[in-house]
Amino acid sequence: MSRSITVAAAQLGPIQMTEPRSVAVERMVRLMERAHRRGVELVVFPELALTTFFPRHYHKDIAEADHWFETAMPSNETAPLFAAARKYGIGFHLGYAEMTEGGRRFNTAILVNPDGDILLKYRKVHLPGHAEYDPRRKVQHLEKRYFEVGNLGFPVIRAPMASLPGINMGMLICNDRRWPEAWRVLGLQSVELVLLGYNTPSLNMEAGGFEAHHLRVFHSHLSIQAGCYQNACFAVATAKAGTEDGCELFGHSIIVNPQGEIIAMATSWDDELITADCNLDICRLGRTTIFAFERHRRPEAYGRITAQVGAVQPAVWAKRAAE
Repeated sequence: MSRSITVAAAQLGPIQMTEPRSVAVERMVRLMERAHRRGVELVVFPELALTTFFPRHYHKDIAEADHWFETAMPSNETAPLFAAARKYGIGFHLGYAEMTEGGRRFNTAILVNPDGDILLKYRKVHLPGHAEYDPRRKVQHLEKRYFEVGNLGFPVIRAPMASLPGINMGMLICNDRRWPEAWRVLGLQSVELVLLGYNTPSLNMEAGGFEAHHLRVFHSHLSIQAGCYQNACFAVATAKAGTEDGCELFGHSIIVNPQGEIIAMATSWDDELITADCNLDICRLGRTTIFAFERHRRPEAYGRITAQVGAVQPAVWAKRAAE
């Protein structure tokens, strides 16, 4: 019998700055109800799913942004999600802004099982954007102001989910998907299913040069498809979509298989549930042939990847004088 699980990307339409968490949670519970009717066993919600994408808004005093953060999980406001998980027997992934007891701030995601237990926590490592107000930009992107770089690494856990006694599961958040190093660290832990939430604008707001609308979506999908193919895993990549606080988010949530194929994709800018049956046995092909790491990787040649941050110029060729 195959090791199969039915998963869903629960895309959310926009959440405006004036909307309380209760509105977002109610919408997510409705998506979980819909997932239950479709036989889904694991639902993936987006990055920062409980609020608007607040890093687009500048607060001179960072403490003024504290109300966007969760200090406990579950909390009174998020308890209905955990109750729905228990009611319907569905696991879920949730992205949110986390404030620790010591006042540290992270862009965080958790994986919750159908009993409402938190199995795994991940904190975003690759923070894009900037830390100070930039008057050149029409829309700010202040993740570096409001969040610290994640300090949990890229963990993978093997845990029961649905009817399966063990699935190797890991998480990424938004910009992490563009960095092959992040995928490879998960792949080196035999990840089978990557859960990924994002909030990505339709335009490159940094205005560093022209980037067509369709290339924004293409580059997002390309990164996820390559990550899945090169690490022989499935991914459920879930977006927020639509016009949020006047900023357009491109959506296009997808589910991808270990061959890098998109097997389901959202087609709206609203709350939308896309589903797929994932046979985890097909992860075996890639990791025992082309990407059999134990046979083919050459870490002794990769030192530059971890020893160096910025790119450097190569040696300049010069014709050697005749001897």
